Amino acid sequence: MNRKDFGAKPLTLPQPVWIIATYDEDGTPDAMNAAWGGISEQTEVSVCLTPTHKTVTNFLRSGAFTISMADADHIKACDYFGIASGNKVKNKIEKAGLTVTSSDKVSAPIINELPVCIECKVIEYNKESCILRGEIVNVSVRESVMTDGKLDMEKARPVCFDPFNNAYHVIGKRVGGAWSEGKELL
Repeated sequence: MNRKDFGAKPLTLPQPVWIIATYDEDGTPDAMNAAWGGISEQTEVSVCLTPTHKTVTNFLRSGAFTISMADADHIKACDYFGIASGNKVKNKIEKAGLTVTSSDKVSAPIINELPVCIECKVIEYNKESCILRGEIVNVSVRESVMTDGKLDMEKARPVCFDPFNNAYHVIGKRVGGAWSEGKELL
């Protein structure tokens, strides 16, 4: 079977498209698009963020941030958060046509239109490795994307980043049950 080598690059699938939201020094909500992140412990997330991001300055000051899952319905706004710098553009969330509500659990905004939000406290940020570790304080889901009290992926339409092609793809179609499909091989 032939294979093509791509070398040592950050090419994995799927990569979540996380919209990290914080408040700046005057209380204006800010957001950035980040794809290099994941769950690192039961109640912990880790994400790689360059220290020059406005978001980094914001969460180092406030000690908090939120992570919303980008969705297909708001892909233009979510992509905009990755190409417009908070260091140069004020009111990015408002310019993208989205709104926020202040979290009552952490000092950070929740983007109302995005269906899933993780509210986090900063555990640590390492400027040398660029790794942010955050404690998950709460996860909230808009009821409009739930079925029988559970998240419905087909309604939520989260997207992932495809670094091989610099593209976004919708996640959603169920192909099996976790911890059950392989039982027949036991």
